[in-house]
Amino acid sequence: MRDFFILNLATLGPIGKKLPAPGTMGSIAGLLVFGILTGYFQFSVFSVILGFTPLLLIGVPLCSNAEKIMNQSDPSEVIWDEFCVIPFIFLFLDETSLDPSHSQFYFWLTTGFILFRFFDILKPLGINKLQNLPKGWGVMTDDFAAALISALILGILQTFPLSFF
Repeated sequence: MRDFFILNLATLGPIGKKLPAPGTMGSIAGLLVFGILTGYFQFSVFSVILGFTPLLLIGVPLCSNAEKIMNQSDPSEVIWDEFCVIPFIFLFLDETSLDPSHSQFYFWLTTGFILFRFFDILKPLGINKLQNLPKGWGVMTDDFAAALISALILGILQTFPLSFF
């Protein structure tokens, strides 16, 4: 029963187990939750990040146990890491940009998602080395680093917009 609970939490149930491209689907699930919390419920980005921080920390032992149960290192079905880091992508954006009434709300969500998936999949800038950390640390930190780099780029784009923004 314990293994069943751990695996269903780590894979977000059928999202990681049954859908194609589980990392992308886990990221979309995180983006939807983030969008609903900030857009519909009007939570600030900071409060959503604060709420997701314990989920990020729980991810280390959760993913460690999932790896052990599945007898694999960073299995693709385990998408807790992608789901939990999504709010951190928007860390440096102005709060008004993430208001659904703002004309660029969907632009920032989409751009953040694309940047995160780029850095999560390709793992440049030393992100790939973070995967070598032991157990769940490697699973969680590479995605967290991809989210932070994405956040930095979004912040720069918003601060120094090009003519088409």
